[in-house]
Amino acid sequence: MGKEKNPRRVAENEAMAKTRMLRVSPQKLNLVAGLIRGKKVEKALSDLTFSHKRIAGDVKKCLQSAIANAENNHNLDVDNLIVAEAWVGKNLVMKRGRPRARGRYGRIMKPFSEITIKLREVDPAAAAAAAEAKKASRKTAKADTAEEQA
Repeated sequence: MGKEKNPRRVAENEAMAKTRMLRVSPQKLNLVAGLIRGKKVEKALSDLTFSHKRIAGDVKKCLQSAIANAENNHNLDVDNLIVAEAWVGKNLVMKRGRPRARGRYGRIMKPFSEITIKLREVDPAAAAAAAEAKKASRKTAKADTAEEQA
């Protein structure tokens, strides 16, 4: 007998990792997540390595875990991986307090958050074509703004 195999939560060319209970506010963590969204994994790793944000080390560990999941569990090529999505969620909030003037109570909130990183394997030829299309659209947008100003 035994249990049936769980269905995959992501597509065949994707892998993901999640880190919970990070002791930072979701707003601050989202700044670091925005730093790596849409980049190739080697570029994202180097950006996180040299980031001055305190939480960048924990995000780097999550990204390395996602890369290991892609390579070992889903047999994806590490050289063709990009950070498809990186989203941040709230976790618990520790509530602390401090006495303030005139008998009042100053609330101190200590938030925790979580991050989920989803990697996607892209075809190198398709990625190059998408980059060229993006570059061409930028050139046309610059030309349009120049015409409007003239």
